[in-house]
Amino acid sequence: MNLHQYRHIYFLGIGGIGMSAIARWFLAKGFAVAGYDRTLTPLTKQLETEGARIHFEDDVALIPASFKEKKTETLVILTPAVPVTHKERQFLEQEGFTIMKRSQVLGLLTQDQYLVAVAGTHGKTTTSSMVAHLLHHAGVSTSAFLGGISTNLGSNLLLPHQEEERALAVVEADEYDRSFLTLHPDIAIVTSTDPDHLDIYGEKEALVESFRQFVRQIKPNGYLLLNHTADQTLADAVDPTVQVIRYGLEGEELCATSVTIAEGTMHFSAQGRNLQLSQAALQVPGFHNVENALAAVQAVSLLDVSADELRNGIAAYTGVKRRFEKVASCGDKIFLDDYAHHPREIEAFLRSVRALYPQRKLRVIFQPHLFTRTRDFLEGFAQSLCLADEVWLLEIYPARELPIAGVTSQLLFDQLPCQNKKLLAKEDVLKVLAKDLDFNVLATVGAGDIDTLVPEIKKLLEEKAHVLE
Repeated sequence: MNLHQYRHIYFLGIGGIGMSAIARWFLAKGFAVAGYDRTLTPLTKQLETEGARIHFEDDVALIPASFKEKKTETLVILTPAVPVTHKERQFLEQEGFTIMKRSQVLGLLTQDQYLVAVAGTHGKTTTSSMVAHLLHHAGVSTSAFLGGISTNLGSNLLLPHQEEERALAVVEADEYDRSFLTLHPDIAIVTSTDPDHLDIYGEKEALVESFRQFVRQIKPNGYLLLNHTADQTLADAVDPTVQVIRYGLEGEELCATSVTIAEGTMHFSAQGRNLQLSQAALQVPGFHNVENALAAVQAVSLLDVSADELRNGIAAYTGVKRRFEKVASCGDKIFLDDYAHHPREIEAFLRSVRALYPQRKLRVIFQPHLFTRTRDFLEGFAQSLCLADEVWLLEIYPARELPIAGVTSQLLFDQLPCQNKKLLAKEDVLKVLAKDLDFNVLATVGAGDIDTLVPEIKKLLEEKAHVLE
């Protein structure tokens, strides 16, 4: 299929982080781009400034007339989060428009390129952004489709040098809805295979089997970089010509040595397959981020980037929005924001916060994401959250789901073993916070719309710090 046979690209769910990266690609290539999303966000505003026409009501009349009139020149791209009951989706299906899933389009965009694909139930956004940054920093012509906003790039899309359309490609390979099965990587990284998306898979074994199918699609003579925590049967699923490199902080072929934390920076050395990297300094804190960096530097070293370039690239890497993001430092108070939405992610984040700020009083404001995930990992959430000194719990963010009887934030609240806890409505957070600043480190955590509180919390803390000066 030739995507250039279309002139108009219409997105159902254009504001999603993965969808918006593809929308930006089409905008950069001169296509007419429009779309629907449920909510106006900073990301949709930015897309509008880049030329996209976006509306926020499910109304067929709001689809641009030129898109509806030229059916054969219009491609519709759909995210699985848009339900079959959506009016615009029903109209476009009934009228016979060409409709493709986001994952199918991503597969087409990268099918002729040397592909580095990063999969895993945790860590894939940070790791893929590291790979893209290291290649870009080393001057390697690269395209990248990321699941977060790289602070180095200021975007979730990286375009190659114009004269090199057949550049390397880096993608975040999403296991949700088995989306990553449209990809055929030359190098695949699997950061984790912990149970998640059980609303799709039903059980962990079905999830792991999907990862096995993904790694079977690594091209001959390619590489699989497999985290030590991931299901090790993936190594047996690859083509016999694919080389498997296992990695972890210690005890694996690809590992870190001399890991220390100093003033928020992770210092480490790395050794791996034809790789010796000494005295790397990673500005993004967290032991889990050192593991992510290990996979990234190994993958990029396989593409003939030197150790010196890797070291310089790691030092220049500044992270991804909402991944261990230091939002503000106001007097004696630190404000962090993180996208963690699975118990293992929360545990990794909070343990790293504890290591970075020992003996500091830590308050977490957490918004659960999805009713099914809250139900399926209730005990894990309760245990991981209580690594903080105090937990403020918000209502569940439903995203694509309808409510499930009996599954509420109250259910999780009652499971929390910690004493210092509050159950709050999102709209009450600022009011309650203004009256209670008894903490040293504050972290907002979750994958829903909790990020809309971040600018206002930052403003509040800065104002309070100014008054106290």
